[in-house]
Amino acid sequence: DVQLQASGGGLVQAGGSLRLSCAVSGFTTDDYTVAWFRQAPGKEREGVSCFSTFNNNTYYTDSAKGRFTVSPNSAKNTVYLQMSSLKPDDTAEYYCGADVGARPYYYCSGYGRIRYWGRGTQVTVSS
Repeated sequence: DVQLQASGGGLVQAGGSLRLSCAVSGFTTDDYTVAWFRQAPGKEREGVSCFSTFNNNTYYTDSAKGRFTVSPNSAKNTVYLQMSSLKPDDTAEYYCGADVGARPYYYCSGYGRIRYWGRGTQVTVSS
């Protein structure tokens, strides 16, 4: 079974940094996309960044461009989301999901396109 586990959330001041981790297991292929999404209270889950383990292609949504960076460990079974210059608007539950294929843009465009999800990790940015 595919399993994902997000960790690393916490409380940080505005302007600070935080690194989230997403541990992935259970895929029978090396070709899948890991997706970072977030959901603030009362809002829909939105894409942040998506990373292809096959070709390392990465897609960043507007909310992440220039501030967030995605990178894998050497085995590509853990994908990190490095977040910098955090703002109060970044406060949300952050989720990692994954599905087969090298399709970062496609998966980041809608959480309903992703079959596998882990539990979220809360990020709170204080002003």
